[in-house]
This record gives sequence, C-alpha cells and structure tokens, in this order.
Amino acid sequence: MGSGAPGTDQMTLQALRRDPSNADTFPQDVLELQAFLAPVATGQRIEAVPGSGTEVPLWILGSSLFGAQLAAELGLPYAFASHFAPQLLDRAVQVYRERFKPSRQLSAPYLMVGVNAIAADTDNEARRLWTSQQMSFADLLRGTRRVLQPPIDDIDTYWAPHEKAHASQMLACSVVGSVDTVRQGLETLVDRTKADELIVVSDVFDFERRFRSFELIAEAAQGRTGRSRRSEEVGVGRARRS
Repeated sequence: MGSGAPGTDQMTLQALRRDPSNADTFPQDVLELQAFLAPVATGQRIEAVPGSGTEVPLWILGSSLFGAQLAAELGLPYAFASHFAPQLLDRAVQVYRERFKPSRQLSAPYLMVGVNAIAADTDNEARRLWTSQQMSFADLLRGTRRVLQPPIDDIDTYWAPHEKAHASQMLACSVVGSVDTVRQGLETLVDRTKADELIVVSDVFDFERRFRSFELIAEAAQGRTGRSRRSEEVGVGRARRS
C-alpha cells in the first residue's frame, strides 16, 4: 500500500486518474492513514475495516529532502530511493538524522538505503548482465517503455554519450561484480550511510541468473559478518548495527 507521488510518467498518471497536485497533501495523508490504522476513537464516524487497531508501521520512501524532513518530523523510518535517484542521498540522510523527533512508533532514526546489486561468478559476467538495466535507463531517457531486454556485450554500442552520462548518474548507487566485489561495495555503502537496512534491486533479464545473483549477494552479505570495523552485521536486505 502506498500514498503520495505516483512515481510514473504523465501518460500513466492520467490513465490512473491521479491529480499531480495531490502530492501537496501528502503529510496530511500520512497522518490520516495513521489515524485509520490506530484503535477506533470515541466518536469516530469512519472506520477502516480491516485496518483499525492494527497500527501497521509506516515508512516514508523518498528521493528528495522533503521526504527526509517529513520522516524526521513524524518520527518515522525513512527509505531513500538511491537505486535510481542517488544525488541527494548523503544530504537526505544528514537531514533525517539531525531533525528526527522520537514518536510512538520509533525512538531513534532508522534508515533504509536503495542499491542496485548484480552479482555473478566473475566481474565481467556481472557487468554484462548489468547492461539490461543500463539499457532500461537509456530507454527511459528516450521516452521508450518496454520490458527488460537481454544483456548485450558492449553497452556503449547502445547509448549515446549524453545518455550514458545521465543514466550513469542515476545508477551511481550500484554494486556490480563477483562476490568479493559486491561485498566490498556493500561495505562501502553501509560505511558511508550507516544504513540500518538495504533495499536491493537485482535487475537481471534471465530468471535463473537473477536468482543466482541474489544467492551471491546473500553470500557477500553474510561474508561481511565479523569483518566490519564497526562490528556491523549485514544480512540479505538488512544491515543492522550492533
């Protein structure tokens, strides 16, 4: 379940009958959702069924400083979409931690960071698998929407220099390679952000190779246990500070 910006192109936005101005009421929408998930109050005329009394934990997912500020103000966990919009990652993390106000749900900041991770038996194989995602981002810049494409041998034969520059910026938060390479990349990202959890996207065309990628990412994450300078533990999709 989600509330807020639809996160899509204008044509899809219109097809969904979504008003872009609705994003302006997002803070009020979050508070309203919290109220509907809370126990029914005396005199409350509208009840969410099912939902009332469940107090489902809420997260704020964002790619800008606005989301970081809102999560901090409401005392909610914050997830940053750095797997496609990494430019404001460090500043957003700083704002969230500096401005955080404890709430009923959360007593201290809790951060999740998005990362693209593609693992294979060798660095070269992983980089080849990554070309599927790189082509998708080039297509996005061209306004072309299609399903994920098979990997190619040389991504530079597909995109123009300006597309490469733009797409590479969007994919800057990516870890691609063998188990050791991915382990080092995850360590660097967690050291940089002090993230409590990681959102891992492994956008591989072939299902079996995608499954294998996740297996190797899990191996890389487990291999980090006991090796960190800060005695951190990194699990699949989670990096918990001890």
